[in-house]
Amino acid sequence: MAANQLEGVVQRWRTTEVFKPEDHKLFLNAGHTCVAQDDCTQLLDFIKEEANQHIVRSMGDSIADSIIVLIPLIQSVVLRMSESKARGLALALGSLQKQISKLPVPYSHKQEQEDVYGLCRSCTAVLTFVQPFVQEVKNQDTNSVATKPRAALLKFCMASLREPLLHVQLDREANMTEISPLWNFATEIMAILAVIQESLPKILFYNPLRGKEYTISEKDACHRNESRACIAYLLFVYPVFILQCNMEYINLLLSRKDESWILKRLDLHVKSLERVTDCSLPVELLDLKPFHEVPKNLITIMIECPIQHLRGKSLVVFQLFIEKLNGEAKHTFFRRIMKTSHHAGVESIIIKNIKNQVERYRKSAYEDSWFEETPLISLLRDTIILPQGHETDLLHGMDRVMESLNLLRYLLIQERNNSTGIWIDLCHIADSYTKLLRLCLSMSKSYYRTELKRLREDKKIKAKEFKEAFGKRSVQSLTVKTEMLGNMPCEAQDKVLQCALVTYGLMESLVVRIEEIIEDSQN
Repeated sequence: MAANQLEGVVQRWRTTEVFKPEDHKLFLNAGHTCVAQDDCTQLLDFIKEEANQHIVRSMGDSIADSIIVLIPLIQSVVLRMSESKARGLALALGSLQKQISKLPVPYSHKQEQEDVYGLCRSCTAVLTFVQPFVQEVKNQDTNSVATKPRAALLKFCMASLREPLLHVQLDREANMTEISPLWNFATEIMAILAVIQESLPKILFYNPLRGKEYTISEKDACHRNESRACIAYLLFVYPVFILQCNMEYINLLLSRKDESWILKRLDLHVKSLERVTDCSLPVELLDLKPFHEVPKNLITIMIECPIQHLRGKSLVVFQLFIEKLNGEAKHTFFRRIMKTSHHAGVESIIIKNIKNQVERYRKSAYEDSWFEETPLISLLRDTIILPQGHETDLLHGMDRVMESLNLLRYLLIQERNNSTGIWIDLCHIADSYTKLLRLCLSMSKSYYRTELKRLREDKKIKAKEFKEAFGKRSVQSLTVKTEMLGNMPCEAQDKVLQCALVTYGLMESLVVRIEEIIEDSQN
């Protein structure tokens, strides 16, 4: 019934030159009815048919308006398809691409912001259209039934690189502080290529479209080369893309633990990052496999590599990578590392970076909402915790605990002096953390004092037999960092136990200072 309704409307409109607002509403109603009743094929056929293009263009005030109006309908149609979804996706993207290619390209940043002809809005809308299909492909294996959708998305990306991106002025450095829809479009297209596991060097230097899905004509070959020219431009002019390209090779160099391989990997990573503008890498990059694997492997080198200068260089690269992430990406990255690293030293680096970010954005004119108010509190709730509750090993987690206390103290002082509306939440986090920490400190101090007292009494009473009897005493099972006290000389054990108590004293002094700040502000 819906298909018949649409066909009747279309037949009447084919001889119509001027369309009224009620025609626009009638078309949308017919389209929505088709989708609701699963009469999807006829709607898609109508949109792609050449004889109907004047109707499609007239459904909005411009081609762009027509594209934006039609995209939700087309997306619903394609998503409801089953076996023919890949073909439907290819046809839909081809039709949308054809319409977008007719729109004039803005040649200045001002024209891009004004977007008189709607190219920017259309590009943004088509990105929204492809996202569910990109996600479907991402969730499936490379060799699965997703091969044809991958091919459709690849063809769309290559076409988009040629039109409109090859014609667009992508002066990113001049517009770093403002949103650029076309720059975002370029970034997303390159990201989609990575998600569908198309190697950028492979596309650039080899023939990526050779296969059953494509018959390469001379025209197609010319278009492909134009698309590759745009990739070359993006890669070699804008560092973020060369970083994206190199990350897969950086990851490859991690496949062996030879010092020479690791050094090459670290050097390549540094050189790829150095040209990238600080605070510019978007959060979407973190979803790409290399951007997930490389930091994880950096951490492995930092904590497990027996070669000191490699550990040190890995830490430098890790910090450099953090500096290049934008606010949202840093926020996401910090959460990820805190959940997955399971290493107090690495966690302390992240907590110190959180403090640095808050301090940086509070002191500068640049605003980053990811380290203010609600997002900051949300991050702190997941960060300022004792991972094992009252059973947390405070010596093993000393670095994390000290950085957490320093961060709390800093934030409380800052919020007291210059309120941003997070005082109550901050006090709740501090109160919860310090109460549990006090319990842990009390238990740990009591235990270590007992062990120190026992050690000194044994030394006085059984000086001659100490070396023989020491290995059997309960203190031999006490772990401090990675060394067993039972394997240490008596004097060394005494120093370790005293150092532990001094460390607990430092923690307690910070707890007291935090409590004083809260109490003083309440009086």
